[in-house]
Amino acid sequence: MRKATGNRYVERVNLALRFIHENLDRPLDLKEIAEASSFSIYHFHRIFLAIVGETVNAYVGRKRLECAANLLIFKKDLSITEIAVATGFSSSANFAKSFKLYFGVSPSQIRKPVSTENSKLGKLFSKYGKAFNIKDIYPQIVANGATNNLGQFEEIPMNVKIVEVKEQVACALASPSGYESTSLFKTWDKLIAWARNNGIEDEKQKRFAFCHDNPTITPIEKCCYEAVVVVSPTTRIVEPFFKVVIPSGKYAVAHYKGTPEGTTNFHMSLYSNWFPNSGFEPDGFPLMEHYLNDVRKDGYVEMEAYIKVKNVI
Repeated sequence: MRKATGNRYVERVNLALRFIHENLDRPLDLKEIAEASSFSIYHFHRIFLAIVGETVNAYVGRKRLECAANLLIFKKDLSITEIAVATGFSSSANFAKSFKLYFGVSPSQIRKPVSTENSKLGKLFSKYGKAFNIKDIYPQIVANGATNNLGQFEEIPMNVKIVEVKEQVACALASPSGYESTSLFKTWDKLIAWARNNGIEDEKQKRFAFCHDNPTITPIEKCCYEAVVVVSPTTRIVEPFFKVVIPSGKYAVAHYKGTPEGTTNFHMSLYSNWFPNSGFEPDGFPLMEHYLNDVRKDGYVEMEAYIKVKNVI
């Protein structure tokens, strides 16, 4: 497959992924997903498997369950039945059964955990080798099993500001193994070298990452991470790199400086502790990390988290 053709295939599959993500609240069939990417239904499932690494049904099912798990954690005002409907399940009973089969714990255990032991019972472990651990979701649960104030994450001092961002065009490269550190470093090395070759000196590179998934729920290697460098709109971009757009709008921006391991809890604290009383809610675009240093040189991460927001209705 020629590079230009391959790049176009990836772009079209990304259209299918976007369609899936925007319609998880209802039944989806292969025909309409294929149509969203302008592929023939007769070939789409093979193209999707080749590019994504999962069948369409497996991907849709996993994203429904991951979305439901995030809602259970962060949307305490929604009942389990409401979450089942919001993620496309026909009934709360079917949802509970699917959730338990995949994560090895029930939806109610996410809300009111009685144990902090790893679950190795679900498909998440048998298929991906990821043991589901409630302590990863609620890091304030300590060895004595305290479960008070669940949904409130460790309070991290943060000064969140609301800024207006103008639309920006960028060159992106996806990490082939999700959030796995070696894969991230290799991805950034390739993108930084590409930027240099296109006349953008290191100190002038504006670097972001699009972080699509919650690693406490999604297997690390399945998390979608895209390294991004802002470029001129006229810059020519060819495979394996691809063009992305950072949309204009209002963003909540919070500064972080600390260990790489602490970034997940930082993100979780933003969603659990800052958003509920902010008057804003996330606006559907992935969380972005804007890097201010090189972790490999400095031994720590300094960054700004950008979350596109809208007013709570």
